[in-house]
Amino acid sequence: MRTRSHRARGVLAVVAAAVLGVAGCDAVGGGSAAPSERPAPSAKPTPRWDRSPSSVAAVGDSITRAFDACDVLSDCPEASWATGTSPEVDSLAVRLLGRSGAARRSWNHAVTGARMADLPGQLARAVRHEPQLVTVLIGANDACRATPSAMTPVSAFRADFEDALRSLRKALPRTQVFVASVPDLKRLWSAGRSSAMARQVWQLGVCPSMLGDAQALDASATQRRDRVQQRVEDYNKVLEEVCARDERCRFDGGAVYDYRFGTAQLSRWDYFHPSVNGQARLAEIAYRTVTADKPLT
Repeated sequence: MRTRSHRARGVLAVVAAAVLGVAGCDAVGGGSAAPSERPAPSAKPTPRWDRSPSSVAAVGDSITRAFDACDVLSDCPEASWATGTSPEVDSLAVRLLGRSGAARRSWNHAVTGARMADLPGQLARAVRHEPQLVTVLIGANDACRATPSAMTPVSAFRADFEDALRSLRKALPRTQVFVASVPDLKRLWSAGRSSAMARQVWQLGVCPSMLGDAQALDASATQRRDRVQQRVEDYNKVLEEVCARDERCRFDGGAVYDYRFGTAQLSRWDYFHPSVNGQARLAEIAYRTVTADKPLT
């Protein structure tokens, strides 16, 4: 009986080994090392995101130029969230490079009034510095038009952004890119509409597609604002999708769009652009994204 039992166990062991051997071949390809031991030849290693780049270039629009942050109708680049040196802001560049480093190794190529169509040209100027990080915040002017029908079509917005990143990647394959979401323009209207001063300034032509007739709450005005809001959300979806296809690009996960800013974060001259306080909040958001262990979602 003991001999027969030993033989039975031996047969079972041989069968089990044969079955496991066949299963192993099917799983890892005819005796090749398991995936945990050796990556598949076609697999691309995920590049490590450098959370402490040594130089920063900024592109975008009036927000990055800190327009109306310090004086009326003037750029104030020293207060820029991206590259400014103001101690009241502690820009992204200052947080990454230190104040003296930011003064020497950061560059601001944003242009007040710029739209997405202008981004390729700005990036062409930025690449001359060979920065390790490029910041992008643009899109509000594409939505802030005389009427909703004049807003930049989503397809054109996408094409220009893709073209800009493609050109950057061709010139600087390893440069990292931080992309901020377009701010919530409808919240801007909601935060400022109770101010008589804000309404008076907005009547001069500040983002008329959203801020025109600020006190109007009829169906036509509501529909107009909803159209602009939807376009901003569509732009942010484009930014997220295009950035996600570039392994060295990080989107802020909608953090700028979601930020619940109030009048303290708005310029006292136009109630549209960020104040110095608002610039500081943008710098915080950017720093969190750039220095995070993984992309924000």
